[in-house]
Amino acid sequence: MGDHLAIKPVGTHVSKWGEGPRFWNNSLLYVDIEGHSIIRLCPDSHKEDVWDVGERIGAVTPTHDGGLLCAGDSGIFRFRQQSGEKKVLVDPESDKRPENRFNDGMCDPSGRFWAGTISTTKQAGNASLYMFDREGQLHKKIPRVTNSNGICWSADASLMYYIDTPTKKVMAYPFENETGNLGIPKVVIDTQSAEVEGSPDGMAIDIDGNLWIAMCHGGAVIQVETQTGKVIKKISFPCVETTACTFGGTHYERLFVTTGLHKTLSESDAGKVFVVDGLSTHGLPVVPYKGSIC
Repeated sequence: MGDHLAIKPVGTHVSKWGEGPRFWNNSLLYVDIEGHSIIRLCPDSHKEDVWDVGERIGAVTPTHDGGLLCAGDSGIFRFRQQSGEKKVLVDPESDKRPENRFNDGMCDPSGRFWAGTISTTKQAGNASLYMFDREGQLHKKIPRVTNSNGICWSADASLMYYIDTPTKKVMAYPFENETGNLGIPKVVIDTQSAEVEGSPDGMAIDIDGNLWIAMCHGGAVIQVETQTGKVIKKISFPCVETTACTFGGTHYERLFVTTGLHKTLSESDAGKVFVVDGLSTHGLPVVPYKGSIC
């Protein structure tokens, strides 16, 4: 029998381009890239906090000491919610601004922060994926990408899944958790060959090892079996710009999906966060950044 799903918007905040959701301390953290904001949403109370960071921001992750580590126009920076203080820690592509900025990012199972850049002018191969380690050092891990996007790890930390959106492919890299070293990748799914509408954007992984991929411009999230590359579920939403997803809730049984505003279409719930209930699986907890940043 299939899942009996309930899909609804949650919260009132409307993002120009919502992205990068992460569930932490019973709340959803996500960013509005074009709105220059970090949003914290409590799904139970619908309470929302919004912080203006003064720049396009592609990713946010909690730190083990209660702060936030972010990636945006100015590079990778620390942000203090209470004071609004922002401190840039590293800026590897300052020579490419404003055409390049940081995009999606996430911590690996050892608490290192991975974040990649995007060429907003679509210069092929002009962006990269980086790893910000626990000692505060930055390492270029995958060069010559165009739009670094979704990233996540298998439950046993043996594989890293990664999307460079224009390729329309999800790649699986053998992953060495102790060092962060990557092996030779294989294609999990080519969404173009699979005739999936839209472009692969943000993604999450469930406890069964299946990927959940937000299809930007496609109004859907697909569930993909990693061993076969088969699309085993498609969840449609009432707006076309479905950008990213993450599992949350008490047992990580709820799927939260961020969206953005389409350039020409008028959609009543576009830009809101949606929550999907009734799934027969659940996700993995978010790993915070475990380094020490001053």
